[in-house]
Amino acid sequence: MKLSVSILLLLIAKEAAAFSQNGVVSARNSPLTLKESLTAEKGAGSVSEAPAEKDEPAPLMDVTKDFNSEEKPDPKILDPKFRVQPGRYNDREMSISVPFLKRPSKLDGTHAGDVGFDPLGFSETNDLYVMMEAEIRHARLAMLAALGWPLSELIGPKFLLHGENNLAPSVMNGFDLLSLAGVVTIFSAIGFFEYQTAFRRVDDKPLGKIHSEDMANVWKYGVPGDYNFDPLNLYGILGDSAVGRKALREAEVAHGRAAMLGITYFAFYEKLSGHPIVEDSVFFHPNVQLPLLYFAYLVWGQFYEIESDDQYLLQARMTSEGKVNLERLKNLLKSMTSGSSVDIPADEPADVASDLSTIIGYPFKEMKAKIDEAMKSFS
Repeated sequence: MKLSVSILLLLIAKEAAAFSQNGVVSARNSPLTLKESLTAEKGAGSVSEAPAEKDEPAPLMDVTKDFNSEEKPDPKILDPKFRVQPGRYNDREMSISVPFLKRPSKLDGTHAGDVGFDPLGFSETNDLYVMMEAEIRHARLAMLAALGWPLSELIGPKFLLHGENNLAPSVMNGFDLLSLAGVVTIFSAIGFFEYQTAFRRVDDKPLGKIHSEDMANVWKYGVPGDYNFDPLNLYGILGDSAVGRKALREAEVAHGRAAMLGITYFAFYEKLSGHPIVEDSVFFHPNVQLPLLYFAYLVWGQFYEIESDDQYLLQARMTSEGKVNLERLKNLLKSMTSGSSVDIPADEPADVASDLSTIIGYPFKEMKAKIDEAMKSFS
């Protein structure tokens, strides 16, 4: 009997729900379910609603937190001495190396050797790290080749050289049997080294850990070309800091690019002329011309400098210091030729030896100033 009453009450409740404002009430929202009706009445035969489940209170916000105090970032993060800062050339629209082209989007001066040179857009279609790794490997090989090529023709055994003119063996010059075997052996060793180190891990090595910290603001891959190799501890010669290490990598890339151009010139010169690169060259034999050219460059640098602007490139202009030096030189020549005294300030030496020492010492001061300026530009 109790079961029949419960079922009847349930049907009545559902019919009544049809006249509610929402039209139909779901079983979850109905005031009485079958299970509730079967278990609600105990002894008295009356039906009562089961107690509604209490919603868990939402966790209160931690009002003890001081929202006015913001955590200050580590000052090392923004210090170029500790980390390389990205976007060195973000304010430049045009490429530095190719001024009539826009700067490639991925070449913003962050990495060593980046001067915005990518006229064919390889940085957009290839992995940047892989491209940089390939360049530094070729650069190092080219530097070794640029040294080894002329040395082989100067002091190498003649039986390893090629042809009647004793040319260095190369693809364009040709090979003898013995020289071919030597070249194949050398390049096989280089290829094996490339294979062994292509997917190397460096972040667990001493230099790798330093590079990971230096490049933490840029990416997590460290520095391309890192073999953890610095037996003479020269890596910090420009400063044991992120900016100093980047400056040394910049110098390495620049020398490597020059070596790649140089070795290409060697190959084409010997192919076209049929003579070794060291033959009758002022760079590979004792002579007077090269020191004189260098001395002339030092003297010229006392008066002029090369400048480029938005209208003209590579313009020689006399500096303000050069004008002063020119006046001093004129006064000195007048005093030497006429024998008459010339009004020269007492605090300025007028003897030839002092002027020559000034001329010779000037390029080194200028070089130091340029290095200091370059170090500042890396930051």
